Amino acid sequence: MEWRLDLDRVDEQFLLELLNSTPVVDGVALDEFADPDTGCAWLEARGWDATPEEWRAVRDARDDLQAVIRGTAEPATLTRWLAQLSWKPTLDTSGVHWECSEPPGRTAAAAAVLAWSALLASSPGRLRPCGNPECRLFLIDHSKPNSARWCSMAVCGNRMKARRHYDRVRQSR
Repeated sequence: MEWRLDLDRVDEQFLLELLNSTPVVDGVALDEFADPDTGCAWLEARGWDATPEEWRAVRDARDDLQAVIRGTAEPATLTRWLAQLSWKPTLDTSGVHWECSEPPGRTAAAAAVLAWSALLASSPGRLRPCGNPECRLFLIDHSKPNSARWCSMAVCGNRMKARRHYDRVRQSR
């Protein structure tokens, strides 16, 4: 499959949705890629080929990306998702554009790794796991001071603050 890479635009939305496809809901860990039907529907809804090969590749790339972002794996882990890419420059009146070719069944996985790399270059330190140890979601911090800690202030932020308050009150007794 061939697609055009826009070096000025990072597909943050796709990357964040992919990373956040393993939420914890009511204390139960879920996986939106647990089975081929659900995973293929997820891919199709985002405009990717909905094949079993694409599902397996993007699920495995997601797991690798999550581990790298959490610091439990080295970035070199992601090399396998880019190893077979080929790049072809094209020119038009707006300048040079890059068209990327990837063997069928690995396009969304490669796009996710490229989005992670572009985000790392354009906004270093802004993509991170939620600060709530019970949460498995990620966030991209767009705040000026780069100080966001939770995927959601209303959910995880509130829980963590309430937990700290409860611990302080309990210790003071």
